[in-house]
Amino acid sequence: MIRKTRLFTPGPTPLLPAAQFAMAAADIHHRTPEFRALFLRVLAQLKVFVGTRNDVLLLSSSGTGAMEASVSNLTSPDDRVLVLSAGKFGERWADLTKAFGCQVDLVKAPYGQTFDLAEVRAALKPEHKAVYMQATETSTAVRHDVEAVAKLVKETGALLVVDGITGLGTTHFDVDGWGIDVLIGGSQKAVMIPPGLSYLSVSEKAWAAMETATNPRYYFDLRKERKNAVKGESAYTPAVALIAGLGAALDYIAGQAGGDLEKGRIALVDNAQVNAAATRAGLVALGFTLFAPTAPAAAATAVAVPEGVNSGDVVKALKTRFALVTANGQGEMQGKIFRVAHLGFFDYLDTVALLGAMEHIAKDTLGLPVKYGQAVAAAQQVYAASANS
Repeated sequence: MIRKTRLFTPGPTPLLPAAQFAMAAADIHHRTPEFRALFLRVLAQLKVFVGTRNDVLLLSSSGTGAMEASVSNLTSPDDRVLVLSAGKFGERWADLTKAFGCQVDLVKAPYGQTFDLAEVRAALKPEHKAVYMQATETSTAVRHDVEAVAKLVKETGALLVVDGITGLGTTHFDVDGWGIDVLIGGSQKAVMIPPGLSYLSVSEKAWAAMETATNPRYYFDLRKERKNAVKGESAYTPAVALIAGLGAALDYIAGQAGGDLEKGRIALVDNAQVNAAATRAGLVALGFTLFAPTAPAAAATAVAVPEGVNSGDVVKALKTRFALVTANGQGEMQGKIFRVAHLGFFDYLDTVALLGAMEHIAKDTLGLPVKYGQAVAAAQQVYAASANS
């Protein structure tokens, strides 16, 4: 049979065809009026997509580059910071802040869970320069309560830095209202283009902190990027084709709401949330256990496999039989969970296709007592309820 490859990984995610065409046609030099016009337009669109009046910058890097920039630009050696860690990417915050000489305090939650806000409140100290956290912990598919943490941080005067790399486009944020000082996104996630760009919103409070921060920075000097962005340029050679693709993707998101990018962003988030809920319902109907049942993310769903089963076998079976690519667990969860994405260029029919494939794998590979259609039916009930609400 013909097999069509389908990406259900939480990054890279499926590419938007219009963005691919735009990237293929992006044969322009970056120090020209044509590129400056494109760059300024995309930066303005990103402010709407993020939902902020703050500056939004673009960096030619993966999301980790923007994470590093939010440490090197905002801290000095021996600054005390608080890291909220509940998975591999929370651990990355800890590693980054330690690499730049910060004194790191940790609030940890077990994999698959989110933070106890009472513990966060108790850990916050007046001397904390910044608090670093994820909006969504992609390694475990857990959503953290950014709004609640922001309220606690606001009482201390610390900067709040949020990795929203899989949170943007899957979670509703009030960046300015909540007081998020830095919110980070990545191109290979909800904006439906390849890896290679990161973007971040930066508050005036964060800009002020940069003037006294002494950690070294060069390529990721955000002040340079801000100065050049006003002119429609980047400090160093930008990823021209990716920026053209990003513009096309943001146009597409706006087009889903009659040209209104803000409404399009909301529709994109709602789409991810409905597909995530439908996927969870379908997998539970098959007898699987959700790994993060109390704080599930809309970006991805993490699924625990039955005792005695290696999740890698499920991932392999889906790819071998259906060319459907999912993600294994990371770190200590490898072999114990698999992850299915919902962010970006996914629709309800993609969810139906995934669950139809999972019915076959559950029955034929895992030997579960499956009746064909039971997972799809459970997803249909979720979709119907959302369509009628």
